[in-house]
Order: sequence, then C-alpha cells, then structure tokens
Amino acid sequence: MENVLVVTKLRRNGRIYIVTALYEGKKLLEINLEPLEQKGILGNIYVGRVKNIVKNLNAAFIEIAPGMPCYYPLEDMRAPLFVKKINSPKLVQGDELVVQIAQESSKSKPPRVTTNLNLSGKYLVLTSENIKIGISKKIDSEMRNKLKKDLSFKSNGEFGLIVRTNAALAAKEEILAEYEQLSQEYLRLRETAPHRTPYSCLREQMPEYLHTLQNVNQSHLHSVVTDDGELFETMKDYLAKYQPEDLKKLKFYEDDFLTLPNLYRLEIQMQEALQEKVWLKSGGYLMIQPTEALTVIDVNSGKSVSKKQVQEHYLKINLEAAEEILRQLRLRNLSGIIIVDFIDMKSEDAQESLMLLLREGACRDSVPVQIVDMTKLNLVEITRKKVRKSLAEQVQCF
Repeated sequence: MENVLVVTKLRRNGRIYIVTALYEGKKLLEINLEPLEQKGILGNIYVGRVKNIVKNLNAAFIEIAPGMPCYYPLEDMRAPLFVKKINSPKLVQGDELVVQIAQESSKSKPPRVTTNLNLSGKYLVLTSENIKIGISKKIDSEMRNKLKKDLSFKSNGEFGLIVRTNAALAAKEEILAEYEQLSQEYLRLRETAPHRTPYSCLREQMPEYLHTLQNVNQSHLHSVVTDDGELFETMKDYLAKYQPEDLKKLKFYEDDFLTLPNLYRLEIQMQEALQEKVWLKSGGYLMIQPTEALTVIDVNSGKSVSKKQVQEHYLKINLEAAEEILRQLRLRNLSGIIIVDFIDMKSEDAQESLMLLLREGACRDSVPVQIVDMTKLNLVEITRKKVRKSLAEQVQCF
C-alpha cells in the first residue's frame, strides 16, 4: 500500500505546532509534533566547549551554549575536529571542538552529542569520523552490487559515506551530484570552524517536516499533502531545489467541509497511540507500558478463543501482534530496550516463524531496530535507537 505524508498545523493551548504524519492508506505509521516558534536542535552542529570530564561515566559534558551541557561518551571519540586544543593527549576541560546533536534531551537526560558529523542528503550521508563507504542493508543484493560497481567516490580518506535506500531509485548522475554538494559543504565547514567562537552554530538542521520529506522512502511515497499555504510554498521551494523529481508528489488540500486532519483522523489516531491497550483484529490485544528503564509489551488472547488447534491459534495471534508491535514502536517512537511477552508457543518452528516476521518487519522502520533474541519464557528482546522524544513526551507539551 502506498504512503502519504501529511503536513499541517494544529493549535493547542495558545501554541501552534507543525504536525508531520506518515500514513499507509489511512493508517498512521509515524507522527512528529514541532512547535512553530521553538526550533529543535537535533542535527545542529556547534563549536562546543568541554565543561568537565566524568571518569566513572567515561564521558564528557560539552556545552553548546552557556549552561547547556550535552553528554558525550568518550568511547565514541575517534578523530574530532578541534577548534582549540589544550596541550594534553586526552580530551580535557576547556577544549573546544565541533559537535553535532545526535539525540534530543529526554526527561532528566541532557542532549547527546557526537564528533562523527553527519551531513544527510536524499541519497547519501557523509560521515566525518567513520571513513568507510557503506550501502544500506535495505537495498537488495543485486542493486547493492550495481551501486558498488557504478559509484566511485573520491574522499581522500577525509570522510566516509553511507548510500541510502533512496539511491536504489536514482540515476548515477543524481547521486554523484549530491556527493559533490555534500563534500563541498563538509570541506567548507572544516575550513570555517577554526575561526568561529565557542557556542557558534555552524550548521542548522532544516525543520523536521522538511527533514522527513528528505528521509522518507520515496519508493513507497505516493503524495505529500498540506492544507497550509506557507508550508506548501516552503516545501515547493525545497523540492524544486533539492528533489525536483518529487515535486509532482506535492499536493495542496482545499475543502470547506472536511479539514485535512479530520480526513485522516489525525487527532483521533494520535490519542489512540497514547493508550495502553491496543486491540487486534483477531480479538486479542496488546498492553504497552513504558517505564523509566524499558518498555514492556504484553500480548493477550483476549476475546480470541479457539477450542481446536490451540497452538496454531496462538501462532496466528502472535504473528498479528508482531506486525502491530512494530507499527506501534514507530508510531509512539518508543526506544531503548523493549521486552515483549508473547503467548507461549511450544513449537520451535512457530517460534522461528515469529522471529523471522519480526526481523523482516523491523527493516521497514526508519530508525534502526534490532530483534535480539527470544528467551525460554517466550520473551522477545528488542532494541530501538533513541533519536527523538517519544510521542508521549511530545504530547505533554501539546
């Protein structure tokens, strides 16, 4: 089924939010709320100053603004770009270096920064510390081999590249043109950074709705719809400059009787995504309970009853639950450790079928998901990378 990206504005408690929602048909897959007057910092690049080193955490706290420290794990440090280095072989208090916001603040945790700078395009991601060239695992092996053969990049060991999923649909010339644009931008950043003062913002990330427009899998995207004239013109200009091949997908919605949010049941589906209980078509249901340390999901048979072939019935419920769990992780933007308590199944073949479905389905997520293992108690361990705030955290301010 084809996807639709809906971009609109909603007003709550005197504030205006830009809402970016990805649908499969009329089913909500992902959603993000962005306060109009409050710019996010995720992806921004700064000249940071080391405030202190915490040895027992093996981490540093780097300020990107006075009184705004960010967490930096020292184990991630490879080849940072220093603006000012105090005479010491180690990272020390007072050092000034270029950092990028890799993860938003969450609850009591500060933002997380990295010195592995990432410059993203539609087809490529340039990486400053990881100097290898990789190709998305979501691209099939035949196309991966073709891309390896067709593309030749000359980075001189100064940076690495990741070839993104959208590159599978692109012409060689389009990918190489983006490579030139990203590499020139990175070289300019390296040249200008040593002349900037601490806390300077060297590169500001585009608004979230444009970032989503850049990142969404174009092979599944049918249209981009908005009912706001300002957002329409901004997206039109962006697409014309950076993604002209996608300009035809942009649509302006006008209807005096049915608003765009009501057409897609936006607010209703958003509220449903905050409830603990999620019903399945079979009559079973999920209980989703985030805690401080991890998220626990319990699969229940509920109203679904079968007196015959009980184990086959349990497999059917578990497979349906697995599909819905993967959707809920994206929709609620749940991250970290997720433990799923599936209905017990005695057959190893049934367990393998469940794990296979989970691993294949996880590849559709725009955020890295790892299906770790199934324990003897039929508990499945999943991890999902933390990047942005969960939907529940976003809605608290909504």
